[in-house]
Amino acid sequence: MNNALLPARTPDCIPLILVIESKFARWLERQQDITRRWLTTTGFKAKPGSFALIPNTDGRLREVVVGIAKADDLWALGELPTTLPEGDYRLAGAFDPWRLERLTLGWALGAYRFTRYKAPKRAMARLALDPICDSDRIHRQVQAITWVRNLINTPAEDMMPEHLAEAMLALGQEFAASVEQIVGEDLLTRNFPLIHAVGRASTHPPRLLDLHWGDPMHPKVTLLGKGVCFDSGGLDLKSSGAMRLMKKDMGGAATALGLARLIMSAGLPVRLRVLVATVENAVAGNAFRPGDVLRSRQGLTVEIHNTDAEGRLVLCDALAEAGAEQPEILLDFATLTGAARVALGTGMPALFCNDETMADSLLAAAEREQDPYWRLPLYAPYREMLNSKIADIANASESSFAGAITAALFLQEFVPAGISWAHFDLMAWNSKTQPGRPEGGEAMGLRAVFAWLEQRYGGD
Repeated sequence: MNNALLPARTPDCIPLILVIESKFARWLERQQDITRRWLTTTGFKAKPGSFALIPNTDGRLREVVVGIAKADDLWALGELPTTLPEGDYRLAGAFDPWRLERLTLGWALGAYRFTRYKAPKRAMARLALDPICDSDRIHRQVQAITWVRNLINTPAEDMMPEHLAEAMLALGQEFAASVEQIVGEDLLTRNFPLIHAVGRASTHPPRLLDLHWGDPMHPKVTLLGKGVCFDSGGLDLKSSGAMRLMKKDMGGAATALGLARLIMSAGLPVRLRVLVATVENAVAGNAFRPGDVLRSRQGLTVEIHNTDAEGRLVLCDALAEAGAEQPEILLDFATLTGAARVALGTGMPALFCNDETMADSLLAAAEREQDPYWRLPLYAPYREMLNSKIADIANASESSFAGAITAALFLQEFVPAGISWAHFDLMAWNSKTQPGRPEGGEAMGLRAVFAWLEQRYGGD
């Protein structure tokens, strides 16, 4: 169980009283004189994120009043594990199970700290699980998101393709899934030439990781993840500032793996396949070059306009393999373009989708789960920006405009007709700490996509 969650209430748990800011004045009128005077004297206004410690007459903590914006805000308690005094707490008052689970999940996610290399300075305040909550469901989500955050936060020295493979093998073993690896020169033998080309300059061999799980009679759901464990930009070398966070360039792969964990732990009745194309985009004498023409698994020839547009290259070979099975749903996750961040900022992934009904339901799930992404168009007229004079397609446009859209259109070339496909272009990183979302690696869109899959397919 998460170290900020207590399995059950105890008599020593300190009550947390949640008060909506707009209703605070009326609430205050109904309190005991001593409480009302204390809150008035200390200037407490129930601003969202604020809290007031209410002491007993003997000086011990009696209860805590917490200001919130609305009753169903997932992140209302997200700062409290690190800001409340160490101890055990419980939510006071009447809540329906859905709101209790949201509040508890937000608390638990706010307690996350990456501790692989540095011990935490303090213990977290702990929240007791209410007996009406589905504690297993909360635990599954916290476990998956914590795992994704840990994978992304791990420096490239300890998170190269072989390490990502170890994580996927461990996941497969945990859920009795089969996992296959295609490594190094075998990628050429097995016809994954673009994955090989992008990763061949590294001393860490490129790999295609392939997980299968579930009943073959169930609907096929395939997840893809971009697993560029470090991106130097290749011969089109990034600046030092742009390279600083490139350990997170495997964030799409981490998100796909975290979603797979949720699907398997919840027992969704699907036939799951997960493909992760994982490489280091390094610089060496055998690195692929601007101007090269490479042949893809699908057979299309690709002219390299920019070696820093490598993620779409490793994904397109994986998309061709995934599409050959004709899955019912095909989802890919990738830290693909800076253009998507320019359009939507760092906190909102871009969604591209070729199925209107699916797009609408994905967006509804994002709204419901407070796990946002926003749809951008697969605008067909922009496809000409990827034209090449000597190959079937270029891997990047020479224009500075519409970079996220042209990247998505490039990927669409490798998705067979008739497959419902969604592409998530995400940051996978919190650029600053917010309630429930510490600075660092983040599982963006994970909860929303799982909620959509759960609604579509049901579970145990």
